[in-house]
Amino acid sequence: MAYTQARFDVSAAPLATRTESAWADYLRSSKARRLSLEAHEALFFEGDPAERVFEVAEGSAMLYKLLPDGRRQVVEVLGPGDMFGFDVVGVYDCTAESLTPCIVHAIERRDIETAPALQEHLTRCVLAKLHAMHDHAVLLGRKSAFERVASFLIRFVPQRGVLGCVGPTAGEEDTRTVELPMTRQEIADYLGLTIETVSRVFSDMRRRGLISLEKHDRVMIRDVCSLCRCSGTH
Repeated sequence: MAYTQARFDVSAAPLATRTESAWADYLRSSKARRLSLEAHEALFFEGDPAERVFEVAEGSAMLYKLLPDGRRQVVEVLGPGDMFGFDVVGVYDCTAESLTPCIVHAIERRDIETAPALQEHLTRCVLAKLHAMHDHAVLLGRKSAFERVASFLIRFVPQRGVLGCVGPTAGEEDTRTVELPMTRQEIADYLGLTIETVSRVFSDMRRRGLISLEKHDRVMIRDVCSLCRCSGTH
């Protein structure tokens, strides 16, 4: 199950049907390239010429920036349907790397610049991304370490912990097993924490009965609603 950013549903916006159809037609055409990446393969590096934008079709990827001393900040985690590679100065402002085996669509910028419907689709994606960045800024600036990890985990549960969350389905257990596409270090770099802090929070959640660690990369959320409340969202 993919990590999902908190975001507006761009497909529900006015005129979205036309732009979504134009985008789907473009991806089916010979103009769009499909690229296959192995896990932890770089797609582009910070400072490379920004000639294309990309959309994740399958798998997970991340965007990150490096400080001069080698410290890394993961700025975005990407799943199917997420677009990336936007720029305003002609070069990419961060590095893109696959987290899992990944398929991405590569779209030439010149194709977008000559197609109003594609431009409109791109605009909607950028606005949704801006909304997600606002949420992540709140996470980094105001949430505790426990709330950050809880927020991260709850994003793997579709339609929970977001605007319009309706809670568990009546009569069903409120549990969910999630596959983590990221190492503890990558999670720490995304949440602005140390790897030791991330490990301590996972252990604390396990002691509280919120999660079970089935494998290093597999977590069973034993009570989604309780974990959601711990995320600072409600």
